[in-house]
Amino acid sequence: MQPLTSRRTFIKGLAAGGVLAGLGLWRQPVWALTSPGQPTVLAGSQFDLSIDELPVNFTGRARTAMAINGSLPAPLLRWREGDTVTLRVRNRLKEDTSIHWHGILLPANMDGVPGFSFAGIAPDGMYEYRFKVKQSGTYWYHSHSGYQEQLGVYGPLVIDPLEPEPFQYERDYVVMLSDWSDEHPARVLAKLKKQADYYNQHRRTVGDFIRDVGERGWSETAAERWAWAKMNMSPTDLADVTGATYTYLLNGQAPDGNWTGVCQPGERVRLRLINASAMTYFDFRIPGLKLTVVAVDGQYVEPVEVDEIRLAVAETYDVIVTPDASQQAWTLFAQAMDRSGYARGTLAVREGLSAPVPQPDPRPTLNMADMGHGDHGAHGAASAHGGQDAAAAGMAGMDHSAMNHAGMDHSAMNHGDMDHSAMAGMDHGQMSAMDHSQMAGMNHAGSVPPATAEHAGMDHSAGQQGRDTAMPSHPASEAGNPLVDMQTMMPSAKLDDPGIGLRDNGRRVLTYADLRSRFADPDGREPGRTVELHLTGHMERYSWSINGVEFANAEPLRFKYGERLRIVLVNDTMMHHPIHLHGMWSDLEDERGDFKVRKHTLDIPPGSRRSYRVTADALGRWAYHCHLMYHMDLGMFREVIVDE
Repeated sequence: MQPLTSRRTFIKGLAAGGVLAGLGLWRQPVWALTSPGQPTVLAGSQFDLSIDELPVNFTGRARTAMAINGSLPAPLLRWREGDTVTLRVRNRLKEDTSIHWHGILLPANMDGVPGFSFAGIAPDGMYEYRFKVKQSGTYWYHSHSGYQEQLGVYGPLVIDPLEPEPFQYERDYVVMLSDWSDEHPARVLAKLKKQADYYNQHRRTVGDFIRDVGERGWSETAAERWAWAKMNMSPTDLADVTGATYTYLLNGQAPDGNWTGVCQPGERVRLRLINASAMTYFDFRIPGLKLTVVAVDGQYVEPVEVDEIRLAVAETYDVIVTPDASQQAWTLFAQAMDRSGYARGTLAVREGLSAPVPQPDPRPTLNMADMGHGDHGAHGAASAHGGQDAAAAGMAGMDHSAMNHAGMDHSAMNHGDMDHSAMAGMDHGQMSAMDHSQMAGMNHAGSVPPATAEHAGMDHSAGQQGRDTAMPSHPASEAGNPLVDMQTMMPSAKLDDPGIGLRDNGRRVLTYADLRSRFADPDGREPGRTVELHLTGHMERYSWSINGVEFANAEPLRFKYGERLRIVLVNDTMMHHPIHLHGMWSDLEDERGDFKVRKHTLDIPPGSRRSYRVTADALGRWAYHCHLMYHMDLGMFREVIVDE
């Protein structure tokens, strides 16, 4: 079947009942009849895609983007579960390119990551992707070459299920969020390497200091400032790249473009939210409407009603909203996590309408508890200024000089009592343990004694989980490492934490604790071994790594085909990291180790420790990385090899 290249023809076919639907070859999707700015729809099983340059102007200045079939975002691809799809991708660029089908289960040579069972697509070349579709739901696709994802090579993907969905709706819209800079991505990265906070226009000022002294007193304020100074970090550093250079887009339109989806009062509208940005976390809401979350990363979840959702980079959320007759327009509002800008669109009864656009929320700041250094109870008391009052007790007794871990001696580790048999697949041989006696002199208020904390974060025997209250172990490769500027001392899962800037804001914010798949653990086996990895970085040097080792110097992670294993991630940085394992599902666990929800991308907040199960059911070489583009590019990336 050839792709339907005209969206108008596609919609007219649906309105008439559709020839394909009439033949029983295609279950008729539900589509909005009008949708300016909605990507071109290509439906079927045979597709021809071409990647080329595209003139764009989002800010009043002409620039050159990269696009698929002349569309930014790329065309919406509509597949059907169970079909075999063929996608012929032609490269019209002057450089190599690729397409990765994010979250899709397929053979390794179809995954689209250059250097991993795939050479990339050379200029004037063509690559034919062909695989059977084994799933359904909302996904997306993007380039995995250079900075092309930032430049516009991304698009939405919808897979219609063979079985009826467990919810109903009358309208169906993709809402694809992204970020655009008039600066070339290489120039942005060069600035970050020279000055990591180059785009942070909200550094604390003398005025902030005077205000804090008035509110909290000189001693407490000075101690808090000194703690941050000794770590060479800033509590306002929430995003590496901000609205100082980014324009935030919704379905390829800047806020003043006012993308509009038409609907009528009382209609149930399905919004397929996709965060296709390179570096931006978005907080999405529709003032005046509840969002009923029905699917996450393409997988059905038990419905949960919320006011707001934080979308990590690369995540997708399907929500259903029901506008009533109280007004004619509703604002889709997606503010950047650092509040430096927003993407915006509208649901309305007709084109040309708009609703009030909210002011961005107050700019939040980090505190020590956010980074896993102090009382976790401080999360609940966070305010627009970061809940620093609540964290003060946790900071008062802390010797922050210990956070410059070059001085921490991890070399004298005694592992006599540890079972290393389960560590065979660990990354780069880095899981030799710490001698916790070396940590006895570190004064961390509220932490457990070293004897109690011994190996709590590094128990790799099957079925064991570290506990939130224990001081973790850290890989020896982090010790004295110039690429590591911080280690979390009191990590927790934070599954029920709305996150920085969203706590106690008067709205119900979705958390991972709210999510539960509509199915039991699909594998059912207990993991046979545990792999613990630490997400690491150095803000001043703008370096990103895993276990303090950048990808270029790291050995692959090796999984045995068919095994069920647990991956534990500890975030030793002050930044969020959306972690994506290609080719396999990531089954998030709760703090007790029970299955919660199936995802393809997991947000790992600063100072957190989260675990998930993986079934190594896909042979080959797979990418495993942070989905923040510059973090991935600079080394927070691993190769996973699944073999017999």
